[in-house]
Amino acid sequence: MKKLLIFDLDGTLAESKAAIDTEMADHLTALLEVAHVAIISGGDWPQFKKQVLDHLPKKNLQQKLSILPTCGTKFYQYDKEWKQLYAENFTAEEKEKIIKNLNDAISEAGWKITKTWGEQIEDRGSQVTFSALGQSAPLKEKKDWDPDFSKRKKVQTILNKSLSEFSVTLGGTTSIDVTKPGIDKAYGIQKLKEVLEIEISEMMFVGDALFKGGNDYPSRKTGVICVQVRDPEETKRVIETFVACLNDSYKGKEI
Repeated sequence: MKKLLIFDLDGTLAESKAAIDTEMADHLTALLEVAHVAIISGGDWPQFKKQVLDHLPKKNLQQKLSILPTCGTKFYQYDKEWKQLYAENFTAEEKEKIIKNLNDAISEAGWKITKTWGEQIEDRGSQVTFSALGQSAPLKEKKDWDPDFSKRKKVQTILNKSLSEFSVTLGGTTSIDVTKPGIDKAYGIQKLKEVLEIEISEMMFVGDALFKGGNDYPSRKTGVICVQVRDPEETKRVIETFVACLNDSYKGKEI
């Protein structure tokens, strides 16, 4: 029986940069009643608080929830308050190199972005994230900009050469994430195994970017069962199925 469900955030639990809706909050609460839950995403801690934690009912279930911001390069657990267990941060020199090469790659790819909403490059300590239309771009604009990931894959190919000592993945609707090599969602899943003492075989990962090059893809390397979803609505159906399997009439059946 699976004991831990791991979720991506943007595109999986909520729309990009948006808060989870009331129905999703109820689904996550029901899931926390019967299993451990972890969320691994490219956003930093404030984004998790804004999108998820502020919208969950206060039912003393936080101890069963693990938060891994910036693609697993940070780990937070609840013990009377939220505490950071680790952060795999960049040095100043590494950040400088990443930002320079990001700008060079975008120029080489020939992107012509005429309008942005907020900063395009965000230093998240353990991750540098490029958001093509800016951090505060409207959801519709973001969805329409690169729906098949082709624009970002072109830049990713360039960066895989110029930043070969780092990990470059695609996430959300317009983002490119850069982290230290090997410090990604696979690393986060291994940390969950270590901290929670739950085996990989007892976990399931749910995400919308499990394709090669997507920022959910590294989770496949761990051997965890992975479920590809299209959007938060499909994620709700996955959660409903999981919770139903743990109801009295379904106990003893694996999913």
